[in-house]
Amino acid sequence: MKANDILAFQITQRDEEALKYLKDIRWSKMEEPKGFKLEFLFDTNPFFKNTLLTKEYHMIEEEEPVLERAVGTEIEWNAGKNLTQKLMRKKVKKGAKNVKPITKTEPCESFFNFFAPPRVPDDDEEIDHDKAEELQDIMEQDYAIGSTIRDKIIPRAVSWYTGELEDTEIYEDADESGDLGDEEEDDDDDEGGSDSDDAK
Repeated sequence: MKANDILAFQITQRDEEALKYLKDIRWSKMEEPKGFKLEFLFDTNPFFKNTLLTKEYHMIEEEEPVLERAVGTEIEWNAGKNLTQKLMRKKVKKGAKNVKPITKTEPCESFFNFFAPPRVPDDDEEIDHDKAEELQDIMEQDYAIGSTIRDKIIPRAVSWYTGELEDTEIYEDADESGDLGDEEEDDDDDEGGSDSDDAK
């Protein structure tokens, strides 16, 4: 999955070891609620107990589908293996004796945060403008990742896995087709000019 530019930013070096146990990704359309579901199938591994992690995208059907909320599987991490947290130790002052180091856990970047999307407040809950914009940005980014997995990764999984397919190749093809389109338009203009000259 790291061959894809969007997903590469989400996968940390710590995640890579856990993702070696990923054996398949599937998606299916949902009717009630409307939307789609991603399924990540894992072999038994030392990081978490789940062998299936899911992510659902619930959509509101309007002129264009609008993301209402996303729901992910709660990961059952094994002790000391939570990749979405890091252990921080507070330095002990020099000269201090018999003082135990203070430790605490803090959230950290990880692909597996994908399965813990932000909670969307209920209609009657108040939320200030800045937090609402931040939530919208996070949801849009989350939906972009889910859509990329559904539309690009799953249909061509083998090519992504072997590294035969990269985002740059897709963009280059698109640019080339765009250039061809411009050339065709220029040709049409030339032909039109010739017709005008003949008419004269």
